[in-house]
Amino acid sequence: MRVLTRREELLSQARRHPEAVVDQLLASEQQNKALLEKVRKLEESQSLNSRNSGKPPSSDGLAKPAPRSLRNKTGRRPGGQPGHPGHTLEPVKTPDHQKVHLLDRCPCGQCGGVSLQSQPVLDYERRQVFDLPPLCLEVTEHRAEIKICPVSSLKVKAAFPAGVEAPVQYGPNFRGLTLYLFHQQLLPFDRLRQTCLDLFGQPLSLGTVSQTNERAYQTLAPVEAAIARALIQAPVVHVDESGLRVAGCLHWIHVASTADLTFYGVHGKRGTEAMDALGILPECRHWLVHDHWKPYYKYDALHALCNQHLLRELKFLAEENHQDWAAQLSRFLLDWKDNPITPLGLDEEQFQKAHAGYKAIVRQGRQLHPRRRPGQGRTRQGKAANLLDRLDDYDLHVLAFLVDPQVPFTNNQGEQDIRMIKVKQKISGCFRTLPGAQTFARIRGYLSTCRKQGHNLLDACHQLIIGQPFMPNLPPAAAP
Repeated sequence: MRVLTRREELLSQARRHPEAVVDQLLASEQQNKALLEKVRKLEESQSLNSRNSGKPPSSDGLAKPAPRSLRNKTGRRPGGQPGHPGHTLEPVKTPDHQKVHLLDRCPCGQCGGVSLQSQPVLDYERRQVFDLPPLCLEVTEHRAEIKICPVSSLKVKAAFPAGVEAPVQYGPNFRGLTLYLFHQQLLPFDRLRQTCLDLFGQPLSLGTVSQTNERAYQTLAPVEAAIARALIQAPVVHVDESGLRVAGCLHWIHVASTADLTFYGVHGKRGTEAMDALGILPECRHWLVHDHWKPYYKYDALHALCNQHLLRELKFLAEENHQDWAAQLSRFLLDWKDNPITPLGLDEEQFQKAHAGYKAIVRQGRQLHPRRRPGQGRTRQGKAANLLDRLDDYDLHVLAFLVDPQVPFTNNQGEQDIRMIKVKQKISGCFRTLPGAQTFARIRGYLSTCRKQGHNLLDACHQLIIGQPFMPNLPPAAAP
């Protein structure tokens, strides 16, 4: 008896029950389409990395993609360019110490080393060595005189200077250094303790660090309030947020900053509840630069999108999905960013021309990925269609850098300001308590502001310890 092949079996079944075979073929075709779509999505997800999406570089693992800059080639050689001032060690006019090296015997090699002690010194060849003095803690003992009042016969004593409060304590210079190492150089407590032991032969207790941080936090309250007032009045504010582990739970670090000011806030929520509590964004009426996170749009401000995020998404569509319109839009944005007239501000005719070019490229993409019609419900769209919806609906937010020359092309300022908080978390793991995280955020915001305004950060820490922190340069209306 001959065994029927699968093909013969299907043909026989088709003759007997043609409707069932058609249904089976249609079901197989739908299943194949679903599998192909799943494979496509899996391939897309595997192709995402830090340079073509919003994924952080830490997610790339060991198989990091080859670096490929979004910038156009300029033709210049790498390294310092002509006119760059450069930095080198320069001699000083008045050194702290001088060592004279005597010339007793002649080293010319022709006189047999004749004595030169009686010869006058014609000149000196000078070489300067920059070095640290030996590091040690100097102990100053304060003695307050005790006497007897000749009138009342009571025992009285002299007052100690301000800041001398305990029988044994650290001085403001040392405590300022620990504040600097902990908050600016991000040394965790164990490494800070080891550093102080190695440098000064003095171990440091956790209580000393905690007390120093708490006093600094209280002292900086008016400074932080002044920074917040100045940010509310700033013409452009960069905002961003990122996850933060506090007491084993997910919290959020929020940043609002400019080129001169930095404010950090820690909250248990990410959205408007947190931003309302921090009190800056509800009062802002000027430009907010962000990454298109929807809660930012609940605030009555002018909104500008970070084009660096858009360029990454466009890069993915151009390289992985071979979308020509995405490559064109990337070139369009970068060309306008580098155009010499952009920093000067576009007139109405120039902006309308740029806006028309932008819309023309978006229409090319729409031909391939039309907008979802109202009757289609909540059907899922692909990445390209979702991006085109954003580019279409928020066109003036994308082109805000052309609307107002004060608006930057990216939100790099906000992202850079929040990055070091993430570094702190990677070094130390998490914050043990919410007050500890809030203390770190306030002190770090003060140091970031001081750095932006040209203050020496070690001096800034010392001034903070003695209760006289630098008050940042603020607009007249924002000054306390």
